[in-house]
Amino acid sequence: MVLRRNRAHPPSTKMEEPAKKKQRIINSDEQDENNSMTTAMVTEIESFQNSLLSQCLCNVPVSSLRKPFTGSTVQAGDGTYRMTTLSEWEPDRTLQFISALQLLFDLAIKQNTRGIMCSRVADVCEALSRNEHGIIDQILDLSCSPNKFISFTASRALASFFIVTKENIELSWLDRLTQSLVSTHSPSQMLFTLDVVKRVVEHKDGSTHPLEDGESFTSPRNCNTLTISDPESLDSTPVKAMCVKALESKWNILVSKFDSILSSYTPQHESAVIMFLDLWESIISVKANLSVVDTKLFYSQLDNLVVLLNSNVPGIIWRHLLGLLNEVLCYGSTLALQDVLPDEPCSLAHLVVRAVKDWRLLDALPYRHGSGRFGGGSGDGDRPLLQKVILLVLKSVAVTVKETRSDSSDSSLGSEAEDLDADMAVIERSIREVLRQLDQCVKSLMPFHPETPLSQWVVQMFHDQDDFLIEGMVCCLDVAVGLFYRGPPQNDLGHMLSPTLTFVQFIRAVSHDPDVLLDLLVSNETCFLLYLLRFLKYIRRNWSEFITCCARELDDTMTVLIRLRLAIDRLVSKALFPYNINPVLRLLEKCESFYEGNIEN
Repeated sequence: MVLRRNRAHPPSTKMEEPAKKKQRIINSDEQDENNSMTTAMVTEIESFQNSLLSQCLCNVPVSSLRKPFTGSTVQAGDGTYRMTTLSEWEPDRTLQFISALQLLFDLAIKQNTRGIMCSRVADVCEALSRNEHGIIDQILDLSCSPNKFISFTASRALASFFIVTKENIELSWLDRLTQSLVSTHSPSQMLFTLDVVKRVVEHKDGSTHPLEDGESFTSPRNCNTLTISDPESLDSTPVKAMCVKALESKWNILVSKFDSILSSYTPQHESAVIMFLDLWESIISVKANLSVVDTKLFYSQLDNLVVLLNSNVPGIIWRHLLGLLNEVLCYGSTLALQDVLPDEPCSLAHLVVRAVKDWRLLDALPYRHGSGRFGGGSGDGDRPLLQKVILLVLKSVAVTVKETRSDSSDSSLGSEAEDLDADMAVIERSIREVLRQLDQCVKSLMPFHPETPLSQWVVQMFHDQDDFLIEGMVCCLDVAVGLFYRGPPQNDLGHMLSPTLTFVQFIRAVSHDPDVLLDLLVSNETCFLLYLLRFLKYIRRNWSEFITCCARELDDTMTVLIRLRLAIDRLVSKALFPYNINPVLRLLEKCESFYEGNIEN
């Protein structure tokens, strides 16, 4: 192999502050010699980097390739000589070396994705995976570095290394990382471990830089390449599962630790807390592509997070807490499609509803800097924070209604209809109060007319966030369908949740442009297909209510739907639509026939 194992330095089992070595007085000749060696090392690292930029290491002599990894020697206090470790190097040299490793691992990932690797690049990565020269252990030691730039660079390089090696990671490395997270009180050391795991979990297989997308890859001249045909070599799921598994055994301790930090929050922990919440969100995100079994534990202990939403916690922490809670209640992408909802999101939804209704959660919202209700003070306020709170409340209400309908319909008793009516009457009272408080909160903070119903301002509130907007519309629609199963009620709740008013406001917001609706249907970035399908079913069942709510805007609204149908027809006729859109087409045709009959009458 290119590199040999240095057996004089076995891997350490604990992540501790590197031991301080006894200093030896050296004369000027020795100092000059050491400076020369350092300069030579930097030159070798630069040469190594330049070779990596050319995407091939085949032309680099083995002796030159080994030098950046061996370091220099120093004389210990007992007169023996040993190799210096990364923590003892000059900061600039350490940064340059770790950056070179980062470049190596990123090149290996890119070449692996393309299916063609430089054999020498593969050899160096394999040697590092065997921890030759103890390089990986030394990078782990850098988590204790007081230099934040070194610590950050080392965490990035280590994450890329884990992705390259995949399931060949030594479990002792993951144990050291997770144990340090539990035992350390240093925010920077916590940040190191959290950043490593988060980068691994969020890695997307096969992703390329936008500027490189579509480019054909040609290996450099005289490069000995390896062809990678095994599809499993492109899958990072095993290493993600390993990292998550390593966290699992310490998870309850970690959650308690960060609960304590948040309960007595100080600004010095801000970065570590944010990284922990973001990691938690990434693990349970559907984008991580992790199995339900792997992530089951991470849905526990979420109730404590709702309690932490109080006026003592700053707005930036609120935003990340809300991001995590919204990810748990992934309504548009998951929960809205399930017949039976899992216990964990239902429990969380109930708690949020109770917190808004009984604990006045919205009054503690730090919308502005200062003290008092909504943070007091003046200024524009934190709109993204308000958007996340609104979406969380709408999701919680939708989950609560859906769960109640599901439980009542599953009843084995003979009086299902009576039970459903009784259950829904209780739920409706709670929902009305929650939505009333939400409406009051939003109108206290945003310049909406006092008579503007929630069904309209929800579109105006999310007009700059397509994913939030469509998911919020799905929530409102499902709540209305769930509560109004016997027809729209003749009270304020019917006006507050009117699906037709929401849709009319939505097409106003997109300037009655059917191409926007078509783009949303084709894109997989929102749940607009689910929304449109359910909304068309709703107006098919409630055509009279649809006509009444549209009023003078009926013609404009139907024109948009008719032009959308024609645009879809054109794409389908050319086999250009990316999926089977026929259910939507049939509903659009049905609504169009209702409209034509209405004109004739």
